[in-house]
Amino acid sequence: MKYLHTMIRVSDPEATVAFFELLGLKEVHRKDSEKGRFTLIFMAAPGDEKAQIELTHNWDPEDYGSARNFGHIAYRVDDIYATCRRLMDGGVTINRPPRDGHMAFVRTPDNISIEILQEGHLPPQEPWISMPNIGEW
Repeated sequence: MKYLHTMIRVSDPEATVAFFELLGLKEVHRKDSEKGRFTLIFMAAPGDEKAQIELTHNWDPEDYGSARNFGHIAYRVDDIYATCRRLMDGGVTINRPPRDGHMAFVRTPDNISIEILQEGHLPPQEPWISMPNIGEW
């Protein structure tokens, strides 16, 4: 058995691709299905192309709601502070800042939780130490 990908439904593929590009992922494959009226976009971290996220965009409008039963997607990064700064500079809200130098949470444009984990630990740094949690993560 082999892990292939995690699929999430997205309402705005351009905004979601931009979010994951800010996170550091790259698009590795895209498929449009006229008959099925959907687009599949596969993204992965450079050098880890076998662990993919599938963004599924159904062309007909759907309300996916804000159910929390999915949980989250997690990515390990080399520098959590630089990753969170890049995301903030790109307009992403840091819902749970990396105060401990180890873990942070953000959300995609469709409100899916993304956990960012530091490889090892970094010492706590400002402005992250005093930054409050924003909403649920």
